[in-house]
Amino acid sequence: MSIVFHKKVPKKILFFFIEECFCVKIRHAIFMTLYYTGMREGEMLALTPADIDLDKKTISVTKSFQRLNGVDVVTSPKTAKSVRTVTIPEKLCSCLSEYMDKCYGLQDTDRLFPYTKHYLYHEMTKATKAAGVKKIRVHDIRHSHASLLIEMGFSPLLIAERLGHEKVQTTLEIYSHLYPNKQNEVADKLDEI
Repeated sequence: MSIVFHKKVPKKILFFFIEECFCVKIRHAIFMTLYYTGMREGEMLALTPADIDLDKKTISVTKSFQRLNGVDVVTSPKTAKSVRTVTIPEKLCSCLSEYMDKCYGLQDTDRLFPYTKHYLYHEMTKATKAAGVKKIRVHDIRHSHASLLIEMGFSPLLIAERLGHEKVQTTLEIYSHLYPNKQNEVADKLDEI
């Protein structure tokens, strides 16, 4: 009897280990997608495999997800400009490909991340606590993406298109405080003429 028991224990341990590894992959894929696309939380939660083109390295943003009174609702994105195609880096393609390969029975119309905003907030709190860093809101990952693009020198127009802002003015109003850092660089370049 003890021999049978010992054979069962490793299987259970292996099962839980695999489950925990997959949970890590889920979190990794979710937060990588948010960071490298600048999507809104609801847009990311509404993604399906059909929205992702790994060959072209793009994600089509065409809908948004939210849970209202316990009911899952998929709607149109926030604005008309929110419907967009976002290019993604190879590292995100690899991450999403690996994640989708691990999802059993995943269909093109299934939600890629079948979770809620509550799950995102919980995971963000857990991760920041474990890392010993200041907690930020999940939406701040969108701001992090925009800030990174500004630092990389991309134009407000491109950033507005990528974030799905209705007007470039919105982008400038939200992120204008990041642009003054470039004023000295402009003066230096003008001195070089």
